[in-house]
Amino acid sequence: MNSEMPPLMILCGGKGSRLRDVTELLPKPMVPIGGQPIIWHIMRSYAAFGVRRFILCLGYKRECFVDYFLNFHAYASDITVQLGKHGSVNYHDHSVEADWEVTLANTGVDTMTGGRVAIASKHLRETDKTFFLTYGDAVSDINIAASLDFHRHKGKLITVSAVHPEGRFGEIKLDNGVVSGFEEKPTRVEGYINGGFMVLEKEIISRYLTEDKDLFFEQKPMRQAVEDGQMAAFSHDGFWQCMDTPREYQLLNNIWNSGNAPWTVHWQSGS
Repeated sequence: MNSEMPPLMILCGGKGSRLRDVTELLPKPMVPIGGQPIIWHIMRSYAAFGVRRFILCLGYKRECFVDYFLNFHAYASDITVQLGKHGSVNYHDHSVEADWEVTLANTGVDTMTGGRVAIASKHLRETDKTFFLTYGDAVSDINIAASLDFHRHKGKLITVSAVHPEGRFGEIKLDNGVVSGFEEKPTRVEGYINGGFMVLEKEIISRYLTEDKDLFFEQKPMRQAVEDGQMAAFSHDGFWQCMDTPREYQLLNNIWNSGNAPWTVHWQSGS
């Protein structure tokens, strides 16, 4: 798989109030599906296509992410600890995540999504002209490589993924793969909604974003991109499911426990 895949930025700072029974103890991206947090499932799905660098935009309960990733291999494998003055730790299992680079960016507890992206963008490299962006609460069998190819073909500053779930998210209207309209949380969705799993040109940060903690990425920046003709949409008719409520939390765990989770379809093949 292409070692030069863009990095992935994940929005992980929200409080997940609709999932309050679980998120009082854990931030939503750290809520488990099976034995691993949903953010790990998302990262595995991108890693299957060659993504190796991840930037997590942290806020609420940031310490949970720090603990998880600092101790990732200790949690994931058998270990032998040599005690004493010259102590050492030997990890017996070599996981597929061994070559991941994970940046834990503190973007503020009360910062909204647009401000988080702007603040975390300092961790993008000078050579990162393009990057992936998604939310830390949804899984999908979307083809990441195909979405990147589509983004490059359309030549827009941002490509969102267009999916078909329930009608409580921002609805997007498509015209030959280009977004012609955007409405935040309509009461009824007849077409597609933005499912995250986005591809962005770094230029979008200087053009539409600031570090204002009250800036929602999904509001003024996205509407302005639509007005400027700079937003495309990659249509995905396969599996997509967020984890926004206790019902969806249980649903995803039931799917995982069935042994046939659709979002893992690319994990083994790596394509």
